[in-house]
Amino acid sequence: MSLLEQVGLRALRSLDPETAHGLALKALNAGLGPRSGPLTSTRLKTEIAGLALPNPVGLAAGFDKNAEALGALGRAGFGFIEVGAATPRPQPGNPRPRLFRLSEDKAAINRFGFNNDGSEAIAARLARRPSDAIVGLNLGANKDSVDRAADFADVLRICGPHVDFATVNVSSPNTERLRDLQGADALRSLLEGVVTARDGLDHPVPVFLKIAPDLDEAGLEDIAAITREGQIDAIIATNTTLSRAGLASAHKTEGGGLSGAPLFDRSTRVLAQMRRLTEGTVPLIGVGGVGSAEQAYAKIRAGASAVQLYTALVYGGMSLVAGIVTGLDRLLARDGFETVAEAVGTGMEDWL
Repeated sequence: MSLLEQVGLRALRSLDPETAHGLALKALNAGLGPRSGPLTSTRLKTEIAGLALPNPVGLAAGFDKNAEALGALGRAGFGFIEVGAATPRPQPGNPRPRLFRLSEDKAAINRFGFNNDGSEAIAARLARRPSDAIVGLNLGANKDSVDRAADFADVLRICGPHVDFATVNVSSPNTERLRDLQGADALRSLLEGVVTARDGLDHPVPVFLKIAPDLDEAGLEDIAAITREGQIDAIIATNTTLSRAGLASAHKTEGGGLSGAPLFDRSTRVLAQMRRLTEGTVPLIGVGGVGSAEQAYAKIRAGASAVQLYTALVYGGMSLVAGIVTGLDRLLARDGFETVAEAVGTGMEDWL
């Protein structure tokens, strides 16, 4: 981490977290972030759901909700980028404050509630996206929608022409009763609408499903059964958690979803369970607590074909991306893996 980045991070952490986040996006657009472009090597190149990734380290949804910094993020070293969540209509989300740093725990709690500029505005920005980046969109539903399941398909119809993949997000804890859509029957119906919208696009868009880390075994089995029906191209495991176990920060009692370091073990166990339940037939993307090359590698060995991060950037800055990518390359080489794909699932049993 450069001295400039250290000073910048200290300054941002002195501000309200949501204000700091907005300034970080502006700084990236002003050219103050990394400019290396996607980092790659023969070992790091991999494929997921037909997408050729230069490396398996991606940016999770939520960092760039409104697709405002795609050019800068495309130069930051990520193998792929996910923006959103987007809803059909703009919505302000929940009242502020709604984002809290838990510095002692290297974590964050948010209860944003799908605040975004709406699918039309986001689609216009996606239409100007960098051509050399893999960009996906997290699909959401308006809080006051009379048919939330239909909202996901509506967003994909509007934004789908400009993205490489789309993620169905029914696992956010910050929209009331949204997680009810993870139930088998509701999810099948929702996915049917999304797939119909996808089939109407002029290019194939893989559909990913983002699941909660708080699902029980029966819930995970339902998800696995649905994947066998062929509507889902990959699973993202996991979203934020409602658990507060082991936290030290004064903000630990705030409502919302917890992300960051405390989520690592819980999300990795769910990842390994999904690998076992799906028998490796559907690609998995590991999210939750990734803040080092070693943690990214652990997710891959637990069953992930790729990983995503977000909260760790609050504490490690954008230079963390290059460190994780290059460190992962070294770990793969150390253990004799010639490709990422060779390492996927080799440590799954350690998490079951």
